[in-house]
Amino acid sequence: MVRSILSPLDFSVEELDQLMDLADDIIRDPAKYAHTCDGRILATLFYEPSTRTRLSFEAAMLRLGGKCLGFHSADSSSATKGETVADTIRVASCFADIAAMRHPKEGAPLVAASKSTIPVINAGDGGHQHPTQTFTDLLTIRSLKGHLDNLTIGMCGDLKFGRTVHSLIRALVRYANVKFVFISPKELKLPSYIRDDLLIQNNIAFREVTKLEDVLPSLDILYMTRVQKERFFNEEDYVRLKDFYILDKKKMNLASPDMLVLHPLPRVNEISTEIDDDPRAVYFKQVKYGMYVRMALILTLLNIKPE
Repeated sequence: MVRSILSPLDFSVEELDQLMDLADDIIRDPAKYAHTCDGRILATLFYEPSTRTRLSFEAAMLRLGGKCLGFHSADSSSATKGETVADTIRVASCFADIAAMRHPKEGAPLVAASKSTIPVINAGDGGHQHPTQTFTDLLTIRSLKGHLDNLTIGMCGDLKFGRTVHSLIRALVRYANVKFVFISPKELKLPSYIRDDLLIQNNIAFREVTKLEDVLPSLDILYMTRVQKERFFNEEDYVRLKDFYILDKKKMNLASPDMLVLHPLPRVNEISTEIDDDPRAVYFKQVKYGMYVRMALILTLLNIKPE
């Protein structure tokens, strides 16, 4: 049976641990996995621009010995001629063994998975889900902190439209004693379907604040996000909010020496380049963990084990 990954919750906590254990083993001994996907092909079907996610998937498959094909925007696909997502995945299934899809419309990868004969990985659909970024975030935290429970996690910036934030919250609530601090302007607060239906209903500890400086000393993890221009309906609101938070050296001096700063990238102005050399700034390490976890995911969905 073909298995696809559309949400981070498609894996149980036990399966997530197995995925991260496999990623750890790939990090320790990449040579063992260098030819595990010889003869296999990954289709990257990206209807929306992407740098890290697309390159990370392609690098993952290439490092496993496989090959890649696909398109990097809707303009370079038959979508411009009116081809449906369902037909595109049927065509890709003829050429490839597994597919990664990014699409601006929520639910598009679900439609693709329902028509596909190969595994489909949701590489981001609108403001909805981004499971492989969540797997990346979890692996980064587990690798650098040693655990995923008993943490206080601050999420800062665009909490309304940020699919990475929504996916990560859904994944982290399954671990014991995780507390959240949500830092945003009122216009970009966490949606009620996350706050009320997930957090309050499950008695998850959280608080909402506007000022980053007030909560920095209490955080184990600070997850920064950019204000996403592409999710705004008018330029004026974007311009007013885009620089609401800027993490700089002065603010970092307020934080614990053990606090880690994560960011799904791309960064715009919300993290000053002056803290890039701070050992607590791990967002570029996070990118590399993303490649390793995608390698593990490809192997898992193709049911391939190193010989």
